[in-house]
Amino acid sequence: MAIRPPILREGDTVGVVTLGSPRDAETINSRVQFLENLGFNVILGEYVYSEMGFVAATPQQRASDLMRMFENPEVRAIIPSRGGTGVADILQYLDYLVINQNPKIITGYSDITVLLNVLYIWADLITFHSLLLLDFRPTTPAYNFDQFFIATSTITSPRQLENPPGIPLVSRVPGNVTGPIVGGNLTSFVDTLGTPFEVDTKGKILFIEETHESVSRVYRLITHLMNAGKFGDCAGIIMGECSNCVPSYGKSYEDMINEIMVPLGKPLMTNLASGHGYYKMAIPIGADANLNTYENTLTILDPTVSL
Repeated sequence: MAIRPPILREGDTVGVVTLGSPRDAETINSRVQFLENLGFNVILGEYVYSEMGFVAATPQQRASDLMRMFENPEVRAIIPSRGGTGVADILQYLDYLVINQNPKIITGYSDITVLLNVLYIWADLITFHSLLLLDFRPTTPAYNFDQFFIATSTITSPRQLENPPGIPLVSRVPGNVTGPIVGGNLTSFVDTLGTPFEVDTKGKILFIEETHESVSRVYRLITHLMNAGKFGDCAGIIMGECSNCVPSYGKSYEDMINEIMVPLGKPLMTNLASGHGYYKMAIPIGADANLNTYENTLTILDPTVSL
């Protein structure tokens, strides 16, 4: 069982950092105000407003912001302002022993996927494929906030993960498997293959979601994972949405699932609402889960935070 970070409560301190691409100050400030209105104290990283082309600051500067949040005993949760690109270049500058000894809630999706999985593997920390700072706004669905706070502010267990009403989970290949969940944004974690920070799928339930890619591009990335053995050694597969993914050669994302994923023969559940879509289920990376495609259920077996 990976380390569960301390529970998040109203009045706690939240640290906001920019770890990949820059985010405009107006957006950051409005989202910080939303967090403060929820009752949280917010502190900002030194480089949260920085801009340096397609990344906010140097890898060392962005990594130092993250480490300061882990080292600050008052910070209970860390929320990146966005993903974008470039998160992988901070990984070599992080102190994973310090992170292991100072566990915090850290949340995000998109390119933050890289960090979430690496912190689980290298620091043995449960992380949360859930909201970014940009999602803390009045127009975000209540479902998304409910998911985030159930995962980070309660110790309910076991806990069945459920899509919003009217969006059914779809089981495609029968099976009943248990293991830690890993994965997230397909493009981001495929980029770790062949590096020291490569995603470990052995005995794991692999979750995949994507956005704004052609189906042919998704097919290429899936094939890359397949050739790297990541489907061969995983326990089961969960496919999330591929939001705004356009068909290629007359084939849709659903066609790709049926023709490429189903024949793998691994327990397979699809249509999970998480990541870049409108609805965002909170997926605890590193938490033990049961995927039962006979019963069409996905259950987190233990609390994902500690008292």
